[in-house]
Amino acid sequence: MAAKGHVVDNARAAVAGLDAAFASGALVRTPTVDLMLADLMVALEQDEGQKLGGKSAEAARFILRAIDRELANA
Repeated sequence: MAAKGHVVDNARAAVAGLDAAFASGALVRTPTVDLMLADLMVALEQDEGQKLGGKSAEAARFILRAIDRELANA
């Protein structure tokens, strides 16, 4: 899931990719991954026109690393 670019954009792309993988059956949802994705969505919430950065970006980076580890260990 590591990608170059802004972490918030990367996180949104990762969520879309994970959703597609779950829908196709390539990956199986687990309660742990679902909790991590829910936390990630909170970190990515923004009001229209608001830029995310700082704490939200760091939270997204941390959660994406945790999801990556969880999937690697599955």
